[in-house]
Amino acid sequence: MQRLECERMFAAVMETGSFAEAARRLGTSSGQASKLVSRLEADLGVRLLNRTTRALSPTEVGQAYYERIRAVIDELDALGEAVKNRSGSVSGRLKLTAPLSFGTKQLVPALVAFASRYPDVSLEVAFSDRLANLVDEGFDAALRIGHQSDASTVVRKLCESRIVVVASPAYLATRGTPATPQELAAHDCVVDTNFKDRDTWHFLVAAKPVTVNVRGRIHLSNADTCVAAAEAGLGITQVPSFVAGDAIHAGRLMPLLRGYEPPAVPVQAVYPPGRHLALKVRALVDFLAERFRGEPEWDKGW
Repeated sequence: MQRLECERMFAAVMETGSFAEAARRLGTSSGQASKLVSRLEADLGVRLLNRTTRALSPTEVGQAYYERIRAVIDELDALGEAVKNRSGSVSGRLKLTAPLSFGTKQLVPALVAFASRYPDVSLEVAFSDRLANLVDEGFDAALRIGHQSDASTVVRKLCESRIVVVASPAYLATRGTPATPQELAAHDCVVDTNFKDRDTWHFLVAAKPVTVNVRGRIHLSNADTCVAAAEAGLGITQVPSFVAGDAIHAGRLMPLLRGYEPPAVPVQAVYPPGRHLALKVRALVDFLAERFRGEPEWDKGW
């Protein structure tokens, strides 16, 4: 077991590039991480890592050893998960990453319900719009919005996210309501800079994609703040419907250009492939798929 502990730490150092990050991943100190790798080197009688004050790099034998031991560790973990799955017990630490706005507005209530159903699962959730590397950063699963191009992960669709244009009744009373996407050129727009084309909004006109360049003095890097600015009458904004849904239901925002909405994008659960999917991950993905099945609550009634 001590040898396996050393090998797990060496693999983590190789994957993170530092003792501090490897220690954080495995829940120990950087000093202990260094000791474990040194103990492994002493046991093997070879140097696995080149250490300098600025960087770590594997030796030739270290790289070869990592490639072999990574496969062994994966096989042991898969075997352990297979045994747990047969026991029928959903338990253990589950590390998840999710987009900030969707996570805080829509995912948290689902996770609270999941935690109540499975009291032996410990949840660790990171809310960030950064695209995390699941394997390198030790995540069991992720929620992602949009079509996934990473062939190294398994994807399960949970629901769809619409992109909608909204404005406050006060703004529309003062500036008028655009009837077509092209009329947005005459309006102040609150721009969500999280979108890839920040000043270009996408629509469908007669079933064909159309882009419209928008302008405005408010540029924000979070959809929730764009909604707040729109509610304050500062302009028209384009955001995911899961962010604007509450304000639309309450009448604080009005949906615009409904007939020109771009195609909805999928909200998906993503997890690393493996012959034995951990029961805790399967339970979470199944739970979220059931929770978000059908038309999302935030899109109903408008």
